[in-house]
Amino acid sequence: MASQPPLKCILEAALLAADAPVSLEHMQSLFSGETVPDKGALRAALTELERDYDGRGITLVEVASGWRIQVHSAYAPWVSRLWEERPGRYSRALLETLAIIAYRQPVTRGEIEEIRGVSVSTSIMRTLQERGWVRIVGHRDVPGRPAMYGSTRQFLDYFNLKSLDQLPSLMELRDLDEIHPELDLRFPEEVVEDDPEERVSTGDQRQ
Repeated sequence: MASQPPLKCILEAALLAADAPVSLEHMQSLFSGETVPDKGALRAALTELERDYDGRGITLVEVASGWRIQVHSAYAPWVSRLWEERPGRYSRALLETLAIIAYRQPVTRGEIEEIRGVSVSTSIMRTLQERGWVRIVGHRDVPGRPAMYGSTRQFLDYFNLKSLDQLPSLMELRDLDEIHPELDLRFPEEVVEDDPEERVSTGDQRQ
């Protein structure tokens, strides 16, 4: 009977095959019917794998939902040329709204509008929810019981965060030029039409 491959190789293969972050519990399920490694052994193997990728074009990162292998951000300018489509463009209003929710949650739509100084369109709130980055987390105990919004685990995964504690510290959200580079906002997909003068190209954002 052939011996079992090294643990880090098994995990590497699973992470490369997965289309989403893999949690430690999910990794343990790979060993059904065999000796199941404990979480300490898994973390040790992942740390070893992470060291193997030092100086390479790929990297191993831990996000809210687990671990994943991805392209190192330093190589994004070259890798992005694999796709011929133009980068998506998101409105300034959407970017500001997402940043406010991330930093001030739980927050109501009215509170977002008070911070921004302008109204927030229904299409923006719907888009953020459809992307899975924002959800209703409760209702404010005031007349009308307005919905309160917060970020999701999917939001953390997308921006390579393990928890909200990893968000850069911003005392106030006033200028988008400060907000979106700090939050590392990168949107490669659909366009949200809003005020044409407010649209921000992903090509202008930090990679």
